[in-house]
Amino acid sequence: MHKYIVFTAFGVLTLFGTAHFLIDVVSQHFRGLHRPGPTTDLYYGLHSAYGLGQAAFGAMGLYVASRAAPMTHALPLLMLALLAGLGWLGICFLFIEYTQPRFAVSLYCALMLTTLFTRQTAAGRP
Repeated sequence: MHKYIVFTAFGVLTLFGTAHFLIDVVSQHFRGLHRPGPTTDLYYGLHSAYGLGQAAFGAMGLYVASRAAPMTHALPLLMLALLAGLGWLGICFLFIEYTQPRFAVSLYCALMLTTLFTRQTAAGRP
């Protein structure tokens, strides 16, 4: 079960990061919703870094989980993934006014906490 939760957590992160980039950056750029200027540059820069960072981190997590499954039981790896999720949650509450990214990152953090709790069971320890 631990393996499936790890794949779900990183898959959700990859999916929501890609969706965030496509919805908040690409679609708004093509629709021309923001006039050129420094505020628009900051908006696109923040959302591009946020969405693509999540997608890249999720893809890297999926790669590690598929190639080196025993590493998904390592506490440092799981703590790093959880800290990254908490960082994205902080960025959401400070800079992003939409609720969907908050929900997505909260779901990822909940899945990573579940992964931390199932880690010992999967490693064969009591």
